[in-house]
Amino acid sequence: MAASKILVVDDSPVELQHLKGIVEEAGYQVVTASNGKEALEKAKSFHPDVILMDVVMDGVDGFEACRNITSDQSTANIPVFFVTSKNQKADRVWGELQGGKGMITKPYTSDQILQAINEA
Repeated sequence: MAASKILVVDDSPVELQHLKGIVEEAGYQVVTASNGKEALEKAKSFHPDVILMDVVMDGVDGFEACRNITSDQSTANIPVFFVTSKNQKADRVWGELQGGKGMITKPYTSDQILQAINEA
């Protein structure tokens, strides 16, 4: 089944709009969240096919939000891709341990975002 609904999570309004634009332009339905707590709530109510999530956010960060999403029975099967400036090997390993499917490093290209969605 091809992805059609995407949840985009970032605490930067500029980054959120940029990602949303890329995903919407490709024909996907998009819902946004500006923090990790809101991401979990939207994942439960919206049931997206893919989640694109920043890591560094106030309160519940992306790693914790991913852990919450992948450990909740109602959202456990939603692939989470981190879109982040964190690009150390330890960050990638930690992201995988939290249940993340992959990591896209900022700055990214539209192709990288769409490829992640297609891989899901």
